[in-house]
Amino acid sequence: MSEILSVRDLVKRYDDGFEALKGVTLSIVQGEILALLGPNGAGKTTLISTICGITEGTSGTVTVGGHDIVKGYREARRMIGLVPQEINLEPFERVINTVRFSRGLFGKPKDDAYLEKILRQLSLWDKKDNRIMELSGGMKRRVLIAKALSHEPEVLFLDEPTAGVDVELRKDMWEIVAGLKASGTTIILTTHYIEEAEAIADRIGVIAKGELLLVEEKQALMTRMGQKQLQIDLSAPLDGVPDSLAKYELELVRDGNALLYTYDTRAERTGITGLLADIAKAGLSMSDLQTKQSSLEDIFVGLVAEDAA
Repeated sequence: MSEILSVRDLVKRYDDGFEALKGVTLSIVQGEILALLGPNGAGKTTLISTICGITEGTSGTVTVGGHDIVKGYREARRMIGLVPQEINLEPFERVINTVRFSRGLFGKPKDDAYLEKILRQLSLWDKKDNRIMELSGGMKRRVLIAKALSHEPEVLFLDEPTAGVDVELRKDMWEIVAGLKASGTTIILTTHYIEEAEAIADRIGVIAKGELLLVEEKQALMTRMGQKQLQIDLSAPLDGVPDSLAKYELELVRDGNALLYTYDTRAERTGITGLLADIAKAGLSMSDLQTKQSSLEDIFVGLVAEDAA
């Protein structure tokens, strides 16, 4: 797939010397979903705002579809749809008029058939004549997405799109994003919900303190950095881990009824064979074994903690 967004050595420095972005470099191919994870203040929104031309970078370059966001601002901005964190809609305006107005802002000709398609896709068609003030918070977020899609952008930015909405609506949003991807739209989303990134993203980017720590295929990241845990259920509870098993750094869990062993999936030897043999030598009786793969959340927390050290 061809590159649609290119960010090279992007720096955003404020007058007081604070660097919100520290030389960020990022390449995104057409049709993918990239999830940007990071704690509050990491630089996620600043990065999106700079790419979209809302704020100006101090140095570095950004191109969208080959158009420089400074020298070719209009051409670049036409390719971008942005769904901001904050719900900022005219409360007395009707849904259909709000979306029509956004399309007109980008100089697109009237096309109510296309707008109907978008509103139906977002389950908003039956609300088209409602005033914004009559909608729930979740429906207002759908209107923001409709506005962002009204001018038929090729790249869609979703800045915390499901913040403050319930679990059911979040899953609806995931389906909407999957549908947009299927239609060829490139999507970059920021999120605090790790499961959101794990469910829908092709690649994961982790940003902290203005630096992009990594960008990697989701599954490859989990395989490369993930750990597995082996839980050994015991027939009788223990008060403590026997000294003969100390080298395995076991954790006693479930009120002493199980031992937890963490190992690296990348290592040549997991140590499990030796562990089980030593458990038997210690006179412990096992009732069950089960393994658990590290989640994306475990990996994310580990990366951010490592950067903060």
